Amino acid sequence: MSKKRPVAVALAGALCLVATACADSTDKADAAGGTSAAAAKTGYPVTLENCDGTEKFTKAPSRVVVMNGASVAEVSTLLALGLGDRIVANQQSYGMSEVEGRAKAIKALPDGGVKLNDAYDVPREAMIGLRPDLVLSTTSYGFDEKNGFATREQLKGVGAGTYVSPQGCDQDTSKMTIADSYTLLRDMGRIFDKGDQAEKLIAASEKKIADVTAKVKGGKQPKVPEVMVLFSNMTMGGNDFSSVVAKGIYNDILAKAGGTNAFESASKTSFADLSKEKVAATDVDALVVIGYNDPNPAAYARKLLKEFPQWPAAKDNKYVALSDSMYLGPSNDLAVEKIAGMLHPDKF
Repeated sequence: MSKKRPVAVALAGALCLVATACADSTDKADAAGGTSAAAAKTGYPVTLENCDGTEKFTKAPSRVVVMNGASVAEVSTLLALGLGDRIVANQQSYGMSEVEGRAKAIKALPDGGVKLNDAYDVPREAMIGLRPDLVLSTTSYGFDEKNGFATREQLKGVGAGTYVSPQGCDQDTSKMTIADSYTLLRDMGRIFDKGDQAEKLIAASEKKIADVTAKVKGGKQPKVPEVMVLFSNMTMGGNDFSSVVAKGIYNDILAKAGGTNAFESASKTSFADLSKEKVAATDVDALVVIGYNDPNPAAYARKLLKEFPQWPAAKDNKYVALSDSMYLGPSNDLAVEKIAGMLHPDKF
């Protein structure tokens, strides 16, 4: 699979990895805050407000299709909840993960034997043929009829529920935060009657992030490190640096790790399309390289540091290579921890 085409298609048309949260459950108020009895409610029926409609579940789904969407948020969330055996077809994979064993577990999931379309996803006829009772899509792109996908109405007609992940209704992930990862966990917990387990995962993540943030905020504060976040060996625009992150969940992760995005103002959308001159003229204190099916994102990071020796990051050899923990999903706490350790080694 070409690394350029699926990401260019999915990030521009399907993704995020990018409004009002579309997948807020009826417990929307709890998504940004603590646990409540309502959020952990068990039993059926379960009703969720999702995008502009309502999804009702009378039992736990047993034939789940996970669409690509240039994401692993949905499949990772299901695996974190112990629901891998419910998946009849999964199209999500980064080839790597910060969570031990996750990449191998994802690779072992069935793919349904589907012939994918040009967006590396499941076309209408193949989707119907899989006989799903739940279809997960990162954004509403996955249910767009003009792109050859089964619509939500068509899937409802064959008995399948559908779910678009947080911030995916209008395909704008620029406002996404870690709270959206918790919303996804809570909603999957409710749909599959795993609410208590979802809340335990959220509580553990919140505690780890709070502990890390307390460490990096403590004591005398030097200048907040300016961090460049980008995808390794990825092209999504016309300039030399078209996969540079400007906004989205990445910035929330950076802030909690004691850093800030050096290119946040470079674009109003999730990604900036930058010239080499613009990148060279910016003081970059540290580098976060995200690997999407790239076997060696660390090598790309080292290449960039060599290319821009004037950066403080190059002088200090300050970088970290990450993958799924930087996206919507159940492992944002790992990204916060790893970035904080790189930015503030004296605090750990």
